[in-house]
Amino acid sequence: MTARETFLLVDGENIDATLGGSLLGRRPTPEERPRWDRVLDHARALWEQPVRGLFFLNGSGTLPMSFVQAVTAIGYRPVLLSGPADVKVVDVAIQRTLEALAQRDGGDVLLLSHDGDFAPALTPLVRDPSRRTGVVGFRELVSTQLAELTAEGLELLDLEDDVRAFTVPLPRVRVVPIDRFDPWTLLD
Repeated sequence: MTARETFLLVDGENIDATLGGSLLGRRPTPEERPRWDRVLDHARALWEQPVRGLFFLNGSGTLPMSFVQAVTAIGYRPVLLSGPADVKVVDVAIQRTLEALAQRDGGDVLLLSHDGDFAPALTPLVRDPSRRTGVVGFRELVSTQLAELTAEGLELLDLEDDVRAFTVPLPRVRVVPIDRFDPWTLLD
């Protein structure tokens, strides 16, 4: 039997676009970006097992090699992709990886993305009782298709609140569960 491990699939483009477009309304500054080491650490602690971090990036244009080197240094394997301009190469690669994981014996899955296009490939993994599955993102911005899978057992983790991937608070408007409500966040 294969030792348990978590496959952490990062849709870097989606996280960056959601952060910049939906939350900030501009390109994030370095201090407003996730701390990717915290994401990896949280993934390890979540299910108390080793993590294989796969960071998917579109390499068709200019590639920020310093970023690639940084994520490599903290333990991710960058997956650099290229293809025609009309193909979402990152989405295609993540979908294929999810499909391959469904055929593989074992492997828990954490997907960092808000994109509902992954729901069909993620569904067989969620329905497999031998696996644990989760989606990490901004809870209020995760697609309906992914959120609906929570009824079947998908864990939904918030990148800011649960993973604590940021060093500065983000300007979010969201529903806060009363057991997490901190009035000091309104007063500081």
